[in-house]
Amino acid sequence: MNAGPGYARSAGALRRRNGFSLVELMIALVLGLVVILGASTVFLSNKQSYRTNHALGQVQENSRIAFELMARDIRQAGLTGCGNSGRVANVLNNLGTDWWANFGNAVRGYEGNQDDPAVTEGTASAQRIVGTDSLQLIGIANSGLSVESHQATAASLKLNESTTDLADGDIILVCDPDHAVITQVTNYNSSNVTLVHNTGTGSPGNCSKGLGFPTLCTTNGTAYEFGRNSQVAKLAAADWYIGNNPLRGRSLYRVAVINSSAVPTPTAQEMIRNVTDLQITYHVSGASGFVTAAAVTTAGSWATVNAMRLVLTLQGTDLSTGTDAQPITRQLTAAVNLRNR
Repeated sequence: MNAGPGYARSAGALRRRNGFSLVELMIALVLGLVVILGASTVFLSNKQSYRTNHALGQVQENSRIAFELMARDIRQAGLTGCGNSGRVANVLNNLGTDWWANFGNAVRGYEGNQDDPAVTEGTASAQRIVGTDSLQLIGIANSGLSVESHQATAASLKLNESTTDLADGDIILVCDPDHAVITQVTNYNSSNVTLVHNTGTGSPGNCSKGLGFPTLCTTNGTAYEFGRNSQVAKLAAADWYIGNNPLRGRSLYRVAVINSSAVPTPTAQEMIRNVTDLQITYHVSGASGFVTAAAVTTAGSWATVNAMRLVLTLQGTDLSTGTDAQPITRQLTAAVNLRNR
């Protein structure tokens, strides 16, 4: 018996409702997986490229900041504010035995195997890492002031302008075209803008109120009155080195002498994180190339160093952005001239 037209319509509708076959589903799944795998590969590749570029950007930014900050201190090294041919007296009680008060070491470098009196080597936070170079620099801060009058016997300097930059205990450098002298402010009166550099008080205190050259450590010492418009500036001393940071990594550190309750106190500050090495070579006047700190020390020529070359090794923060799951690491070099040599 032949099926009627209604049966044909039902069979056609059934076939339309059967959907995909198993083979078709498997092919569709495979194609979908291929598309997802391709998209995931592109995503992961872009993510890795972003992390790598971000790490490179960090290295470049950190190197720029590090070189700029170090260069500022290097260019200021040896500056007294007056052209006096390096004639610098020192009436502090320590007479420059502390590293930050010895203007004879306005520029002084240390090899990785040499002891730097400004920092302690070790594994604790902020301690210097053995095998990395360090650098001491002494000059003056940017804020220069001028003298209205000076009474040598009263150990009193009156300034032309008011300032809030000075305080009791500050180490200052006073200069004119004849010479400069390092002394400590034993009292500063902001009302009449007068500072006193007397003996008998302060830490380390002054061995003399006489500010003449050369230094004579008696109460009145070498008498000298600085004339009108002589210059006064705070002494600036810094030591740059590679130290252990609180995260058990390495950072570029700077030791600066700050006034802590009227006492000059060397204080270490972490400047740039993930700087792993610092190597420095120096150019001596008349030489054809750069030499190590050990070579300069042997020749006794730190006073003739007129430029230096800094080599910093930096790495990115992410520890798996480089090849073989290692951090991005770059070694960068900059040369800096000393303006005051």
